[in-house]
Amino acid sequence: MALDQANSASHGYTLTALNRWSVANKKLPPVGKINTVHVYDFDNTLFQTPLPNPKIWNASTLGLLGTPYVFINGGWWHDSRILAATGEGVEQEEKRAWNGWWNEKIVELVRLSMKQDDALCVLLTGRSEHGFSQLIKRIVASRGLEFDLIGLKPSVGPNNERFPSTMVFKQAFLRAVLGTYKTASEIRVYEDRPKHVAGFRDFLADYNSQQISIGRSPITAEVIPVSELSTTLDPVVEVAEVQHLINVHNELVKKKGSDARGAPLTIKKTVFFTSYMIAPDDTKRLIKLLNSQVPDVTDLKYLANTILITPRPCPKNILDKIGGMNSKMKWEVVDIGSLQGNIWAARVRPVPANATYHTDNPSPSVVLGLRRGARPPDVNKIRNWQPIPPDKSFVFETTVGEKYMLRIEREDQDGDQYESQHEKFSHRGSKRKFPGDDDRHSRQHGGNFGNNNARDYHTSTHQGHGRSGGGGDNRGRGGYRGGNASRGNRGGGRGGFKGSGRGGKGGAHGYRSLDDVETRENPQSGFNPSTVSYDDTFPSLQGGGVGGSGSSGPPHPQLQPPLPIAPQQYGQLFPQHGQWPAPGGPPPPPSAQSRPIGGPGPDLQSFY
Repeated sequence: MALDQANSASHGYTLTALNRWSVANKKLPPVGKINTVHVYDFDNTLFQTPLPNPKIWNASTLGLLGTPYVFINGGWWHDSRILAATGEGVEQEEKRAWNGWWNEKIVELVRLSMKQDDALCVLLTGRSEHGFSQLIKRIVASRGLEFDLIGLKPSVGPNNERFPSTMVFKQAFLRAVLGTYKTASEIRVYEDRPKHVAGFRDFLADYNSQQISIGRSPITAEVIPVSELSTTLDPVVEVAEVQHLINVHNELVKKKGSDARGAPLTIKKTVFFTSYMIAPDDTKRLIKLLNSQVPDVTDLKYLANTILITPRPCPKNILDKIGGMNSKMKWEVVDIGSLQGNIWAARVRPVPANATYHTDNPSPSVVLGLRRGARPPDVNKIRNWQPIPPDKSFVFETTVGEKYMLRIEREDQDGDQYESQHEKFSHRGSKRKFPGDDDRHSRQHGGNFGNNNARDYHTSTHQGHGRSGGGGDNRGRGGYRGGNASRGNRGGGRGGFKGSGRGGKGGAHGYRSLDDVETRENPQSGFNPSTVSYDDTFPSLQGGGVGGSGSSGPPHPQLQPPLPIAPQQYGQLFPQHGQWPAPGGPPPPPSAQSRPIGGPGPDLQSFY
């Protein structure tokens, strides 16, 4: 506040001085013409900005992506490639004006502000002026939106100010606007983040108090909260872009040498279970079957998307026997059963009946739905199985895949944390027996156990289905739990990053600030731990890799020299095109369909 007052005394508020805050390069309207000021935030107010996807990254990694103190080159909010990757990428989206990525209600309000002769129309964002001015101008211009002022946070303000946070910058910007357009009697600010809504209200209340103290009339001020519309990138695109962030960071580490945040980084994955993944269309058929057989069932959380293989990364010998990752397998639905009406499941048999398969459960089954308090491992307790009528039974195909989440760690981090994760998520309580566990082997009709001394799993080459009691085993228990990917890790990353932060609030349901994401002096509240649940269905990163045959990802600017390619298991970087072309291309036709959230991408089913 003292800084603003000092600047007010030493610098006159003129149109020329105000224009230095803007990247719009427009002639400002005369002071006497403006009666109202309309200020619009950009991210998730005007434009549906993609956020880090909590179904891809564990909670600590969401925090790492949000903070500017881990990556030398910034992070999610500080690299324009992330914003440029929205939809199918800037080169394609500009031609159709980023159709489907706007908050249409706010767009309409901006158009009304543009038509109002006595209104000053302002776009104000905490994105950095150096990194985002050209991209944001292209985005708004593609939609035909015109602002009198476009304010992005500069590294140094027009009066040599430095801004420790986005809110400090925005308040200084608004003080310059109101100080210049003294005849304005009204200001409206549209903002999605509750913290910034409160900050603007406090600032405007203080501003009016100062106006009254010097004998001026207060301005009518209104701060309008905007509901956040969370979106994400295509998952393959997102991982490729994060890998690029890591590649740039690692290159800078090599050039600059070791410093407080100079550790090379890498992406690793935590596998929660391996299973036969069921395609979405077949999931719908299974749920429809449940509803037709048990029409009065209510209050269920539907699953119907996997048949357990192992509750951990599948051992190579087992994976080889069942055909390897991404191999196909057909199944026929034969029984449906429940446990006290709290969990419903379908038993299945392989097609053909003598096909080789593996499951750590007593028999292959699909959990169809759960009530609150039930857990997928309870499928092993079901004893009451009812045959499916022949006219209702059907055959569906599955793909062998893993449910996993990705995490960012230092390259020198010891181990890949498979064991520690699965001690937490897979094996907890796994020794508890269900009634009848001791007679397990006597009930495996025709089972071929092979050498199962340590694991005691069930590998089958049944000649038929073997409809015994369904088993009472708990072997698959932990693998379904999924659990909390970062419980106990609400602070920084495991790799010991300084300032790694705690993220925003709840992943895609709240996001961190842009340039004031978190300072060591003013840490913000953390991301809620990201839950990995058994029923999360998400496209896979397996199946050709990013930029491989058939991929349709966005183009990206070329960096010189070329950076290392992302590890194969996470997809390669997209083909590198030239710098963003000059604005151009026809506007989207009125009939153009809106872009789906997340943009295009391969229909891959085993990524979580």
